[in-house]
Amino acid sequence: MTETHRSAALFFAVALTFVVTMMGTTLPTPLYPIYQEQLGFSQLVITVIFAAYAVGVIGALIVTGSWSDQIGRRPMLAAGLLFSAASACAFLWGGGLAPLLIGRVLSGISAGIFTGTATVAVVELAPAAWAGSATLIATAANMGGLGLGPLFAGVLSQYLPAPLTLCFIVDLALIALAGMAVVLAPETARRPARPRLRIQSLQVPPEVRGVFVPAAIAGFAGFAVLGLFTAIAPAFMGQILNYSNHALTGAVVFLLFVASTVGQIGQARLPERWRLPVGCVGLIAGIALVALAIIASSLGLLVGGALVAGVGQGVAFRAGMGAVTAASPTERRGEVASTFFVVLYIAISIPVVGIGVVADTIGLRVAGIGFSIAVAVLAAVALASLLTRRRAVA
Repeated sequence: MTETHRSAALFFAVALTFVVTMMGTTLPTPLYPIYQEQLGFSQLVITVIFAAYAVGVIGALIVTGSWSDQIGRRPMLAAGLLFSAASACAFLWGGGLAPLLIGRVLSGISAGIFTGTATVAVVELAPAAWAGSATLIATAANMGGLGLGPLFAGVLSQYLPAPLTLCFIVDLALIALAGMAVVLAPETARRPARPRLRIQSLQVPPEVRGVFVPAAIAGFAGFAVLGLFTAIAPAFMGQILNYSNHALTGAVVFLLFVASTVGQIGQARLPERWRLPVGCVGLIAGIALVALAIIASSLGLLVGGALVAGVGQGVAFRAGMGAVTAASPTERRGEVASTFFVVLYIAISIPVVGIGVVADTIGLRVAGIGFSIAVAVLAAVALASLLTRRRAVA
């Protein structure tokens, strides 16, 4: 193998490592109805299990956000894989609330480490021929892995034995292969002679807040939609639409993440000033379709809502992240970006737990409709803020 072929192979191997790790974070999605049935969990308990993931992500982002610059990409990627493997082992242990909560927190830590480190590693490892597409490949690996998790676990749990364990056994095997890729990959970071491991501060400079606030509100609404589908979609499918096929549930969630990837890629084709507003409009239209799907008990409307909301989420997230980064002082971009991601991951925890509370007290259908209205209002507030700010600047 020539050096060029070897570097290309390692580049794609690390990208696939990114896919495997993010896939592991969403494997439980189609399994939640099985946990409910076998362990007697309420909808609130299911949403709490799901939301524990955000605790791990936020903790990892704050604590280890800048560590890969200090100790290298490979050690951090290896740590992320170890947390991912520990998460799979916790789910294999199973049998109660504690191991599932532990598994989700560990999974969140692995995702928090990989979100920044693997993105940078993929870009830095890209051969010259792929340099222009490296960021796109990293984005596709991230979102593609998140989407593949529910589809993969859904198919295995529906058509093969041991529905609560098989997908995690396969996941451990894939993590072992990913570990080999990390061992073989070269180190791309320039590590200082004396590494300084510090906790990432969370602040937004005053001059950035005018851009940050509408971008964060839109991002919050978009990530809340991701939380809705990855935590509550199985219950909607089974209890409201009367579809109990786990593979079908996984496919619906997969389509949402595919649509998000398309939105993130396609937003570059829009005029810069219209990217975030278009994302907000997409979110409003998509979540309206989701509400109609819940009211009419329609799978077609739910799929349509997933596709439209997914594109809107992807456009809003990528455009918001780009606007916030561009407005931030160079020396504070990491700090502002970390703050932005913390807001986004809060969005996939607290609102989803709120749905669980409402679902257990009033009903799942009412909870879903109320959540849809709240997300649409948030996206509309972000859109209004953007348009008002634009008029003020003009």
